[in-house]
Amino acid sequence: MISRSWIPARFTGSTAIAVAVLWAAAVGLGAREEAKEWIVLENCQLVPNTANDGDSFHVSVSGKQYMFRLYFVDAPETDAADPRRLTEQAKHFGVTVPQVIEVGEAAKKFAREKLSESFTVTTRMANAMGRSNGNRFYAFVQTRDGDLGEQLIANGLARIHGRTATRPRGSTSTAERQRLEELEREAKQRKAGGWGMSGQPSKAATATPQSSANPSHPHAKETPELGRIDVNTATEKELRSVPGIGPVMAARIIAARPFRSAGDLKKVNGIGDKNYAKIRPYFQ
Repeated sequence: MISRSWIPARFTGSTAIAVAVLWAAAVGLGAREEAKEWIVLENCQLVPNTANDGDSFHVSVSGKQYMFRLYFVDAPETDAADPRRLTEQAKHFGVTVPQVIEVGEAAKKFAREKLSESFTVTTRMANAMGRSNGNRFYAFVQTRDGDLGEQLIANGLARIHGRTATRPRGSTSTAERQRLEELEREAKQRKAGGWGMSGQPSKAATATPQSSANPSHPHAKETPELGRIDVNTATEKELRSVPGIGPVMAARIIAARPFRSAGDLKKVNGIGDKNYAKIRPYFQ
């Protein structure tokens, strides 16, 4: 249900009904105009969708569907569509890009489990479209175990990042951030989630053995810096320096040029979704 506790007491009868109707219209047009007051959506249900991840998901309530994005927190990406963001997230946790994608997958699974039972969304329909193709709004999400954003931080599955807000009748945005910082410090100490992956080989790394730069092995290749390689001008040697690209794949990439962007690497024969996610962050 939608809480309307914000309607002033002086509005009664037909006036209150009119105000409620106008508010419902504001909710429906939330993408066009941000509502000023908080509303509470109770008994929400998670809607399965490929776009759902650790901090953003589709929700059904009272016969309508919405897409919400959590305030305060940013769970890692689960693909290589935004290499710069992935690099930032990997740097935050002190892990590799393949590892931070694993953290993103873990955050997605964690959120799905926490939202498997009905939950409450508090929102004022502030626009949070980002890379989303549809209307998406910022929100606080309360599960039976507490605030979802706080749970993600406490389990090392998200960083403190993004839009902030002062909860209705709750703590200030500054106080909430301080609480999240304390939860993050504790997560680091426990080496929870992404904080426990530093220095450990990721599943993606162990799936495809790769050489590391080592003076005792003159033929070992040096891993290039993330986001530096131009897909249209890179030499065969530069392409082969990317973990996951061998001589055959390098030749295929060169033969398929020119590309409109590095995203076109997915069109190269032999580059599947997993390998693309692994190599994409190394290209501009």
